[in-house]
Amino acid sequence: MGAATPRPIAFLMICAQKETMKTALHADVVIVGGGMAGATLALALDQAGITPVVIDSTPLDTRLAPEFDGRAFAIAYACMRHWHKLGVGEALAAHAQPIEDILVTDGRMTATGVKPGPWHLRFLAAETTDHGDGTDTEALGYMLEARHIRAVLSQALVDRGIETLAPVHPAHLETKPQGVTVTLDDGRTVSAQLIVGADGARSWVRQAAEIETSGWDYHQDALVLTVGFERPHKGVAHEVFLPGGPFAILPLTGGRANIVWTEPRKTAAGLMALPHEAFVAAFARRFGDHLGKVELLTPVWRYPLRLQRALHTTAPRLALVGDAAHVIHPLAGQGLNLGLKDVAALAETLAEAQHIGEGLGAETTLARYARSRHFDEAAMAYGMDGFKHLFSNDIAPVRLARGLGLAAVDALPPLRTLFSRIAGADVGDVPKGLKR
Repeated sequence: MGAATPRPIAFLMICAQKETMKTALHADVVIVGGGMAGATLALALDQAGITPVVIDSTPLDTRLAPEFDGRAFAIAYACMRHWHKLGVGEALAAHAQPIEDILVTDGRMTATGVKPGPWHLRFLAAETTDHGDGTDTEALGYMLEARHIRAVLSQALVDRGIETLAPVHPAHLETKPQGVTVTLDDGRTVSAQLIVGADGARSWVRQAAEIETSGWDYHQDALVLTVGFERPHKGVAHEVFLPGGPFAILPLTGGRANIVWTEPRKTAAGLMALPHEAFVAAFARRFGDHLGKVELLTPVWRYPLRLQRALHTTAPRLALVGDAAHVIHPLAGQGLNLGLKDVAALAETLAEAQHIGEGLGAETTLARYARSRHFDEAAMAYGMDGFKHLFSNDIAPVRLARGLGLAAVDALPPLRTLFSRIAGADVGDVPKGLKR
């Protein structure tokens, strides 16, 4: 064969330019993390006419698959409103169990099971979310399994043509006055006005920006499982506060319930090491017989609990949302709701910035977002921490005080309404997306 004919330099330059175009992407906002917070933010920005690109480490097929990881979330009614406004509420509602009633009790463990205290606190949807304007009463919240939320949001990203790069990991972040560039581990780059870290408690974005965190380990673990039982749960959620930690029975569709059983870490480890029959017996002592015979439907998952707060939720050209910004105790199920409020507030702030011609990553834009979330986030984080310390003990005077507190709130409808609205993400500086 003859020698290969040299290709013209101009031709080689065109090929290099085409290859660069394939590997260099541009967007208004790059979101690292395609989970519940990141995907919701991408949908909200897309609806506002802001172009997002999502970077995620999990393949799309995995996000769309029905694999069960044990987790379910109590979604605040205001956060469900936002999903409806984003066009995914109907698909999520098909898997949602409305919470019609919440019963909170303070108990103690005995040899035969839980002995409830003489006081309790009950929230009723018909009473506490009636807006008095002729509109339908909303549920107190909605129980949704993580697998369904993940699949619905991921499918919405596909349906709306939102660019999602997965599976891939960010490798390098370069911040300049005019924007940011993220280099991925496959060599591609993404440039944008703003980068958002929605990548969880071990956030790569937060670490790349050298934002430190504060907090502490609770030395507690949550054991999570799903059960079925003989009698209908009627949409009632039970929260029993025990000295070792709260025991929550959260209603799911199909006559099932998600259990979040909190214990000191050593106790949780011991429970996980028990033979199946012994574990079921220990579980039954806490669950009781009010719903008849109980059947464990899933394995038991174990999650360590801690408080973690980013010292700053913004940096030059950067914002944090969800677990990247804060991880709180799950005793009231507010962790995801707090992150969804971050998302709604950031989307609203960026839409306003675009409307007035302000840069999406401008310092003033990010300062408004940080201010809008500071009080709510701190109040919820330390409020849940305070409740944890108040209820996770068996000190007689404290037990008496908290029992009287439950009874006092139960006897005052305005206080019940206030607490239900706090749990519903419907109090304070509420983003427009969460309002009726």
